[in-house]
Amino acid sequence: MPAVQRANTWEISDSEEESDLNKPSSSSSGEKKKRRRRTREEVQEEQENRRAAREKQRQEKNKLKEEKLEEQQRRREAAVRVSLFKPENFIKSLTLQIHAALLRDAGCDVLLGTLDGLQWKNCIENQGLPNSISWTRPALQTEDEAKNGVIEEDQVLMVISHNEFEDMVMSHKTETNQQAPIGVVYEEAESLLQHLYKYLTEASRKFVTVLVISHQSGSGDEDHFDFHLSQHHLDTEALLVHLQLYWNVSVNFLFGWQEVTDHVVAVTKAVSKRPYKALCGEPDLGFCMDGSWSAGVRVDRDGRGLTQVWTRQIQQLNRVSPALAKAVTSVYPSPSLLLQAYEQQPSDEERRRLLADLTVVGGAKERRVGPELSGRIHRLLTSQNPHLMLD
Repeated sequence: MPAVQRANTWEISDSEEESDLNKPSSSSSGEKKKRRRRTREEVQEEQENRRAAREKQRQEKNKLKEEKLEEQQRRREAAVRVSLFKPENFIKSLTLQIHAALLRDAGCDVLLGTLDGLQWKNCIENQGLPNSISWTRPALQTEDEAKNGVIEEDQVLMVISHNEFEDMVMSHKTETNQQAPIGVVYEEAESLLQHLYKYLTEASRKFVTVLVISHQSGSGDEDHFDFHLSQHHLDTEALLVHLQLYWNVSVNFLFGWQEVTDHVVAVTKAVSKRPYKALCGEPDLGFCMDGSWSAGVRVDRDGRGLTQVWTRQIQQLNRVSPALAKAVTSVYPSPSLLLQAYEQQPSDEERRRLLADLTVVGGAKERRVGPELSGRIHRLLTSQNPHLMLD
C-alpha cells in the first residue's frame, strides 16, 4: 500500500492561536513605556485652572442673577410709576391753591365743600394772581425739582364777579384812550387788571382762564346780566379780543358758584389725565392716513410725491378707501388734469358722472367708483360755496 503524502503546510493548533492573542503588542507596550508621572507643579496648575473655571462660572451665574433682580426691580418701579400716573391716583397728589381773596365771597363755600367731599387736597394762599385757583403737585423723579420739589401746573383760573369784569372793561377803555369812561372806574378794579397783566408777563407759560360769575340765576337774571354787558358791548368785545390775542386769555361767563365748582372739578380731572396720556403716548390722528405724521407726505423739488398727496386728499373724504382714491388718481394724476377733463364735458350731468365708471382695482368682485363719489369730488373741486356740504 503506497504511503499517503502530506502537503507542505503548517498546522496551527488552537493553543497557538490563543497564545498569539494573549501576547501583548509591541505598540501598547511602547505607549506604557512612554507615559510618565506628572510633576507636582503640573498637578497644582491643573487644580488652579479648574478652580479658576469654577470661580468664573460662579461669577457669571451671580451676574446673571443680579441682572435678573435689577430687571425685576426696574419692572416693579415702572409698574409703580405707571400706577402713580393713572388719573385716579395722580389726582390725589394735586393740591388746589385757592387765593384768600375768594373767601370774601360766601359762594366760595360751595367750592370748598365739594373739594372736601371729593377728598381733594386744597390750601388757602395769599400770593400769586388775586382771585385765582391754581394746581400744584410734588415733583417726580424724572423732573427737575423746583421750589422745594413742587411743580406748578400751567392752568390758572381767575374768578371775578360781573361787576368786577365791567370795571375791568372800563379800565381797559381808559388805558387805550378811546373815549371818556362811562361811570366810575374803581382803583381796585384797575389794580385787578394790572395784576393780571403783571402775572402774565412774569409767568409766560401759564394759561389763564377768567371766570365771570353772577350770584343770580334764571332766565330773568340772564337777561339782566346781558343787559349790563350790552350797555357797553363794543368795549366788552374790545377787552375780550385784547385778552385773547395779546395774552392768550379766554373768558367764560358762568352763573353762580355751582357752575364755577363744576368747571374747577372738570379742569382738575383734565390736569390729572395729562401725565398718563403723555406716558402712554398720543394715538395716531384719525384723519392722518395710515397713522402718518402731521406734516403729511414728503414732496421733492421735482414733484415726486404730489400724486400721493392728491390720493390722500381724496381719501380724507367720508367712506373713501385707498383703493377708491387710487382709482381716481391713476387716471387723473393731478387735480388740474381732472379740472381740464371737467371743462371738456358738454353738460354738468356728464361732469358729475365723469368718474362713476372708473374701475377699482382690488377685491374679489369688480367695483366702480360710482356716481355718489364722483359727484362729491366734482363738488369739492368746482363749488364756490365755502359752506356747501359734500355729503
